[in-house]
Amino acid sequence: MILYCSYEELTALAAGAGRVVAHAAEGGAAVAAPPAVVAEIEWLMPRLRGDMLLTTLAEQQRLERVMAHILTHLREQLDRMILEQYAGSEDSVNAYFDYANVLSVKDRLHSIGEEMAALIELMTGSLPTPDTARSVTFD
Repeated sequence: MILYCSYEELTALAAGAGRVVAHAAEGGAAVAAPPAVVAEIEWLMPRLRGDMLLTTLAEQQRLERVMAHILTHLREQLDRMILEQYAGSEDSVNAYFDYANVLSVKDRLHSIGEEMAALIELMTGSLPTPDTARSVTFD
């Protein structure tokens, strides 16, 4: 299955991912991302060049976890920009668009995961397990 992404969405994802990794490296975030999350984000970053092919439910779930962390970071940044400046400031508006673009991608990714899970259930007769999430492929 393919997760289609616009240029703006990919740019927002890449910027958010880069900031999470940078904040973790410098200890600049209020709550730095755990090393495992940073590793997952680093796994994602090279994939942010275009639409993403998802071949297993496990891969979709991994990507959704990574995007959730990036989205949380972007939401915190949006809140911070609004409180430090004002809602209409250029930084606040940019933070809003980054957050909104990643939220849109994550929503589509979640829908793909629901479709994959439903297809696995249809093919196997039971809900997806960790094993079927890894072994059933969607090409």
